[in-house]
Amino acid sequence: MPSLKEIKNRIASVNSTRKITSAMKMVASSKLHHAQQLIEKMLPYESMLEHILKTFLASDTEANSVYEKAREVKRVALVVLSSNSSLCGGFNSNVIRLMQQAIAEYEHLGKDNIIIYPIGRKVAEKAAKLGFQTAGDFTALADKPNSVDCIQIATELGAKFRLGEIDKVELIYHHFKSAGSQILTRKTFLPIDLESELDDEHDRDLTSNIITKKAQDYLKKHQREDKGREQEAVKPLNDNFLVEPDMETVLSVLIPKLAHLALYTALLDSNASEHAARMVAMQTATDNADELLRELNLQYNKSRQQAITNELLDIVGGSVNN
Repeated sequence: MPSLKEIKNRIASVNSTRKITSAMKMVASSKLHHAQQLIEKMLPYESMLEHILKTFLASDTEANSVYEKAREVKRVALVVLSSNSSLCGGFNSNVIRLMQQAIAEYEHLGKDNIIIYPIGRKVAEKAAKLGFQTAGDFTALADKPNSVDCIQIATELGAKFRLGEIDKVELIYHHFKSAGSQILTRKTFLPIDLESELDDEHDRDLTSNIITKKAQDYLKKHQREDKGREQEAVKPLNDNFLVEPDMETVLSVLIPKLAHLALYTALLDSNASEHAARMVAMQTATDNADELLRELNLQYNKSRQQAITNELLDIVGGSVNN
């Protein structure tokens, strides 16, 4: 059984640790409030732009872009977002685990054909340990998100995809849902994934306003067959878009803008999720410290009472003997 001095030292140590975890929880809470405001302002705009652009690309058979054309994957890039520091629960380990699952899927391509864009020191260290090629040092971006660096990364990825140096780009990060819930997300960054806007598989109906993959395939097929014939052109679904000044100009501006916003939003999402995970982890640590302190104080009082009782028994025994 530990002595009174040992228990007292343990109580002092736990008290000191509790003060640290409590302070870190308050700091994380303050940072979370700021990060949550940023993501709440950015996410609706990015989501609406993504919805409008994907709907436009899916509904207009003349809207074609190199960024939406899927091809055989021979070289892939993974943009993985983690944190620079620890003490945030399973935040980093979950991201790294999902990154390793993605790597396992592309293992047949070889290590030289898998490029990691590590945003955060933890994932950068893991990628280097696994021996994968990294595209640069983006550790500062994890602590202080800024749109300028995101635009540079998105522009670089877009250029490599357009030139055929990369065939697919994926994002791996945490989506911030609430302070107590962060959803681990893996999504395709390039080529543009129109399947998310074509989820509902209905029967082909040219009078319908619902955009479906079958209907668009039908329209594109018949436009090719009817080209050069003196027949009425097949009208696209949801034909309510007015394009000014021309299709090429609109797509050349909106598609890069969507890529920039998607990456910046993912970074804000990850940053808010990190602070939320750290706040919850530090709150849990503080609660555990409180519980441990209660147990140690109870043990200390019992041991102290036992020591007093033993001293009284010694005094009483000595008096009787005399």
